[in-house]
Amino acid sequence: MAVPGSSARFLEKAQTLESDQFFLDLEDSVAPLAKPGARPGVVEALNQGSWGNRIRVVRINDVSTEWAYRDVVTVVEGAGANLDCIMLPKVQSAAQVAWLDLLLTQIEKAVGLAVGRIGIEAQIEDAQGLANVYAIAAASRRLETIIFGPADFMASINMRSLVVGDQPPGYEADAYHHVLMSILVAARANGLQAIDGPYGRVKDDEGYRRAAQRSAALGFDGKWVLHPNQLPIANEVYAPTQADYDEAELIIEAYDFHTSEAGGRMGAVMLGDTMIDEAARKMALVVVAQGRAAGMTRTTKFERPEGAVRA
Repeated sequence: MAVPGSSARFLEKAQTLESDQFFLDLEDSVAPLAKPGARPGVVEALNQGSWGNRIRVVRINDVSTEWAYRDVVTVVEGAGANLDCIMLPKVQSAAQVAWLDLLLTQIEKAVGLAVGRIGIEAQIEDAQGLANVYAIAAASRRLETIIFGPADFMASINMRSLVVGDQPPGYEADAYHHVLMSILVAARANGLQAIDGPYGRVKDDEGYRRAAQRSAALGFDGKWVLHPNQLPIANEVYAPTQADYDEAELIIEAYDFHTSEAGGRMGAVMLGDTMIDEAARKMALVVVAQGRAAGMTRTTKFERPEGAVRA
């Protein structure tokens, strides 16, 4: 959930929403003249807000600006104990991530925070960032997430669309497939989350759903929400269907049984009309983890074949 850093009304509303994470924004949603004055409000919101178990993130300004270093110093010195991650926008190189890592280490040492506890989320928002995404994803042990920022990216490649995150008219295929897959592979190769960015038409629920389904199908972990109306759609789309969750639980149980002594120590067996093996089990584990994280309960149970020995 994105929250403008200087808006008390949005800050109050955000604390009531069932999102996994929120971020307080000091970048695009704050006007240049208002940026210095927004920092104390972010510190206060982190220290006094009721955020529950949600991940607490602040998006600073990008490293090419005069505001970035002061954003980090003010926020971490003032509220580092109540902060989980710094989001770095418009990342173009691994060196920019290394800069933030070093600055965080210096501040943590200076104020007595555990070194390395505060993570980094990196936004890929232009052609140069995408070209360097594999190096960026490996740039720091603090990195937790790689995020696609569609608006700036669309501008950087001259994409002919004015709707953030939507398909450009006249192009029949998915204009974002290469971008999303590159970010996803770079993230997974380094054990990171991959998050899709915003969809600009906040009242177009079906447009948001289409955009979310695109990245969810590839394997992204979630998508930004700009408006409360988008939140239930995101929670639905990025959780597995009940049928897929049930099947995944069955695959794991069936595989565990058939590879056991009682099940015949078989490495590949049939579950209905589907062959399952170790690779199928790994795929099922992903779906099961997503379903359990979403609080789903199964509606089916694996039945051992007749005559099987029970341990």
